[in-house]
Amino acid sequence: VMGRRFLGTRKVEHRDGSTLHFRGLRIYQAVIDELMEKGLNNATQALLTGCSAGGLATILHCDDFSARFSRDVSVKCLADAGFFLDVKDISGKRSFWSVYDGVVHLQNVREVLPKDCLANKEPTECFFPAELIKSIRTPMFILNSAYDSWQIRNVLVPVSSAPDKPWSICKDNIRNCNSTQIKVLDAFRNTMVGAFKVVEDKEDWGLFIDSCFTHCQSLYGISWNSEISPRLGNKSIAEAAGDWYHGRSQGEKEIDCEYPCNPTCSGQLPP
Repeated sequence: VMGRRFLGTRKVEHRDGSTLHFRGLRIYQAVIDELMEKGLNNATQALLTGCSAGGLATILHCDDFSARFSRDVSVKCLADAGFFLDVKDISGKRSFWSVYDGVVHLQNVREVLPKDCLANKEPTECFFPAELIKSIRTPMFILNSAYDSWQIRNVLVPVSSAPDKPWSICKDNIRNCNSTQIKVLDAFRNTMVGAFKVVEDKEDWGLFIDSCFTHCQSLYGISWNSEISPRLGNKSIAEAAGDWYHGRSQGEKEIDCEYPCNPTCSGQLPP
């Protein structure tokens, strides 16, 4: 399970004289090496998964994880709430791009990015999942809300965008958003949905993109598989992911309609 990004390797001298050591990639490699020694190398099935930053790490390391096994082993990845978007915030600035750009250069993330993307685009662009998924060969299930609460609060309406009171109330709870604000959130949702077009032809991939105002849905039983779990195609997340993982159905790709169309998006879901 991936809980952090586990990205690059770099030593940085800070202006105050201290030294910053980034060893995320080495930590990831060491963890997987130890797990292989402890018996993971004998597995007949393996699933790499993570949520939020860990969901992004799952996308980044999916093919590398798969390459550690022989071809007769079934290896798949499930990325939850890690599909971060490069969109302008409500002030018109690409504030999250700046965050990503800082991470890419500070932690030397370039070494884990797809070479085919780097040949044509800036490393920061290649760090966003919309580009990453174009290069991944391993079967993957992407679980995400198209109205991801963390991204609405930190990507679309960050503190740096100086939101007024109506926007502050809106980003706290989508039920407080007015019709004009909902249109902005719908545009965010449409950008995410558009990025999944490259997955349409990947028969062994799965999607569960609901319209609930939540973040990280695989960690909590109430979201994953309960009486009030979000449902798409009359399946809970657990049922859809299980059918994808075990190959019980082809093309397990569900994308929800626009908010507030889904009655199974309970207000009790983790925000």
